[in-house]
Amino acid sequence: MSKSKKRVVIHEDDVGMSHGANMAFVELSKLGTCSSGSVMVPCPWFPEAAELATKDASLDVGVHLTLTSEQKPYRWRPLTSPPKSAGLTDDYGYFWPTVPQARKAHPEAVEAELRAQIDVAVAAGIDITHFDCHMGTAQMPEFTAILRKLGAEYRQPVLLVKDLSKYNPASYAGQLDVGRYDAEIVKAKAIGEPVFDIVLETPWARKTDAKTAYYEMFKAIPDGLTFLSLHFNTVGDFETINPPDAHLRTEEYELFAMSSVIKDWIAEFDVEVIGMRTLRDDLRANVYRA
Repeated sequence: MSKSKKRVVIHEDDVGMSHGANMAFVELSKLGTCSSGSVMVPCPWFPEAAELATKDASLDVGVHLTLTSEQKPYRWRPLTSPPKSAGLTDDYGYFWPTVPQARKAHPEAVEAELRAQIDVAVAAGIDITHFDCHMGTAQMPEFTAILRKLGAEYRQPVLLVKDLSKYNPASYAGQLDVGRYDAEIVKAKAIGEPVFDIVLETPWARKTDAKTAYYEMFKAIPDGLTFLSLHFNTVGDFETINPPDAHLRTEEYELFAMSSVIKDWIAEFDVEVIGMRTLRDDLRANVYRA
């Protein structure tokens, strides 16, 4: 029985995008201010992330299924080397930078690529705890059924949120047919897959200092199951990847490294922090039995 009405996964997206993301994930996981993370298999720093995960079984690591490459000029490609006709890549063979472009990809090519990313993570020895999606692309209505299919095959929870319109990637995804997505949510709930009540993301447009912005985030956590989609990065490398916005990631990391502050907020707002491994184990015990 949950001790709190508020169950929260404090999650680091984009593990493997940079060395700093990897270092932040390990440090904050040990401090208890990050309860889960997910790795981007196509990215250059995936091998380091995989090594860290296999050396420390306590790390809660999922696969951040990737269909976009938004940083400039730092880019990554599909693992499957699809032809341009598959719609997964730009003229140079990289993933598209935007979600509307990526949503035009052929579903069969998308499924093959997502499966390849998962299989590489499995082969690397990672004890995978869940699947979620970079920029929300693989959660979009065109691909939601594929995402759930892969979750069932690999006996993993996938990140689903009950109201797609309130999910931040919906704000830059283009026009959405939420009916197709909602139909998958109904199916997921019917068999007992976890569905998050809300996903709260790094406040990219914050106008205040980090401590004020994240205090308001914790204050806004509602009853139910919440996913905090955060993007921690230590100082020193993301400044070369995205100079104007790197501070949003590094200041986020620095705040969550102040574990007493975060733990005070957890207590103040009566939050129960859980990892995705908890949801995976529950799912395997009750839905996806071996």
